[in-house]
Amino acid sequence: MANDHLTRTESASPPSPPSPQQRDRQQMFPWLIVAVTMPVAAWLGWQAYGPKEYGDPLGTSLVAFEKQNTLTVFSAQLSPVVASTDSRYLNLLESRQIAVIPASVSYTLDLAAMDRSRLSWDEPSKTLGVTLPAIEVGRPNLDEARAQYLREGLLITRDAQDNLTRQNTRLAEQEAIKAASNPVLMQLARSAAKDAIRQNLAIPLQVAGYGDVTVNVRFDGEEFE
Repeated sequence: MANDHLTRTESASPPSPPSPQQRDRQQMFPWLIVAVTMPVAAWLGWQAYGPKEYGDPLGTSLVAFEKQNTLTVFSAQLSPVVASTDSRYLNLLESRQIAVIPASVSYTLDLAAMDRSRLSWDEPSKTLGVTLPAIEVGRPNLDEARAQYLREGLLITRDAQDNLTRQNTRLAEQEAIKAASNPVLMQLARSAAKDAIRQNLAIPLQVAGYGDVTVNVRFDGEEFE
């Protein structure tokens, strides 16, 4: 029986292949979820360039979006687990590589798409309605410096190793995109975006003299809560 040839990265011993249950958990849930609000620069911009007279709550709100072409509202850390194979010399040399490659994914809003058609104002109830464009899932950022590999094969040539690594990088990116787009994470990203928009539009309206306002936020295709 041929002995396996084992290659490892920084860890003292190679990782054991994860079970299907562990793989599902790693792909479906982030290690770290960070919800962020709109930058303070938006508020400073309102103070500098916002309307000096009351009477246009939509204009006041749009100033808060000014110069914020893209807003990152959510971030997730994932851990795709992938495997690839390589065959050479008429299949006499076969090798396999399992990789665990950490990846970060950002969720953003395209604020350049925000205009008056996406805003509404109800004066009696002092309620601002905001309709947001869809959340965009960014390209995964793979941290291959922290990747872990398990390689199996009687003899793994340099070309075979490079091919296995390229395959696993491509597969890890695909798996990270798939995991980042699952309904659980997308709902968390939408909730984080709504909270950020509510907090950062209510303040300018209050300071502009509209009092205690309500900001209702929805995405395209949703109903106001």
